[in-house]
Amino acid sequence: MEQRTRSWWGWGWTGEAMADEACSALAAGLPGCATDPVPVPEVPELRAPRAAPPAALAGLCTAEPAVRAGHTYGKAFRDVVRALDGDLSGAPDVVVLPRTEDDVAAVLDWAGDAGVAVVPYGGGSSVVGGTEYRGEGPWVSLDLTRLDRVLEVDATSRAARVQGGTLGPGLEDQLRPHGLTLRHFPQSFEFSTVGGWLATRSGGHYAMGPTHVDDVVESLRVVTPVGVSESWRLPASGAGPSPDRLFLGSEGALGVITEAWLRVQRRPEHRASAAVRFVRFPDALAAVREIAQSGVTLANCRLLDHGEAHFSGAASGGHAVLVLGAESAHGPVDVAGPLEIALAHGGVAEECTDGRDGAVASWRSAFLRMPYLRDGLARCGAIVETFETACTWDTADVLVEAVRTEVGAAAREVCGVDGIVNCRLTHLYPDGPAPYFTVLAGGRPGMQLGAWDEIRAAATEVLGRHRATITHHHAVGRDHRPGYDRQRPDLFAASLRAVKAVLDPRGVLNPGVLV
Repeated sequence: MEQRTRSWWGWGWTGEAMADEACSALAAGLPGCATDPVPVPEVPELRAPRAAPPAALAGLCTAEPAVRAGHTYGKAFRDVVRALDGDLSGAPDVVVLPRTEDDVAAVLDWAGDAGVAVVPYGGGSSVVGGTEYRGEGPWVSLDLTRLDRVLEVDATSRAARVQGGTLGPGLEDQLRPHGLTLRHFPQSFEFSTVGGWLATRSGGHYAMGPTHVDDVVESLRVVTPVGVSESWRLPASGAGPSPDRLFLGSEGALGVITEAWLRVQRRPEHRASAAVRFVRFPDALAAVREIAQSGVTLANCRLLDHGEAHFSGAASGGHAVLVLGAESAHGPVDVAGPLEIALAHGGVAEECTDGRDGAVASWRSAFLRMPYLRDGLARCGAIVETFETACTWDTADVLVEAVRTEVGAAAREVCGVDGIVNCRLTHLYPDGPAPYFTVLAGGRPGMQLGAWDEIRAAATEVLGRHRATITHHHAVGRDHRPGYDRQRPDLFAASLRAVKAVLDPRGVLNPGVLV
């Protein structure tokens, strides 16, 4: 079987990238966009490494150009554009692939003594600048993917001890013989790790119930520059502030998550799904609010506005679409209750509800394929990026309209043509939704970075003004720091800086992230 290779410049597998003709055809539908894709780049010549690991670590290190190139950025739109431009001036000097926890500790010891920054790296799927370094000195990318095992399964408590570098497919492959699953499936599932999920407080694509990875953590083991922190395995505890909560979302700035005990579950055997079309988005919004507050738990309850539904192929003719899904390991399930609520708000159900075709299947296919389409449009100069938030229900309709209006106006101003701002609700809570926005605008190679920076600034401003979070599940990284600094209380920021000073006194871990 032919070995698949990861793209160093864009999303996913090299063999799955869009062909030039497909890029041109897609870009032709975006007003003002170039239709001649820039060539897929070769790895450019990189700066000579400025850091030399000691002999004891040399066997874990590589300075091979393609590996360094692939670890320079994450997979955000800005990252793809810079890679297409051949801008790898910030490439890591060395990539280190530890095999054991002791290796991780040894790397941190050396880096502290040598003044070398260390950026932890899981699958490299960050879309907020979380895995790149923007400082001036030497740095190493600490690739944890050799720590990739499920070390222990506690079938009685239904939990598993998992190494932090385990990629999503590898985790499920190792749990499957036990009849178990974590059921945590972010869009980046194939290209992200357990440690990365924990360090970024990842959200899976399940819309209700245990959505964030926080909810499935029993305990964490974390290597810091000053020692190892390991919490007790507990189903719950009221014993003061949680040590796990300190490291969840810490993005590698406080320590390296090497192991976690995670709550797993039996693999589901029963599923049901349905799709409902709405003429008016406000009616759909009212329906999902009632569903979220009804007490039901759904695996999927995703609302696509008219533009998002059209772009994904889930609907034509100007309809919003609500995708419903339920699953169980214990017995047959249905979506009758939520469907009844949706119909009472003016929705019209699709005839086919088995999930294998129709709107449900179209949405699922587009969801998985979207990052490759993003890369194809980026090659033609388009602005194609997403951002997500969460807000309370009382502000949801006003926020969505403000984002559409103000971010759309910013796109028009910087690109000179009308852009598209689509919205979908990806996750639902009784007290509010998580709106997820896609921005598409025509452009030309060479202007994309500046244009997106201006559009993103407008998005950050409108979210902050409405007191909506700067991120629901994509972490802060470096790109969201202005919004995060605005969102968090000043006293908390001071406390976080103090914790950073204790755990990382020489400031080598992911400098510039969080603090």
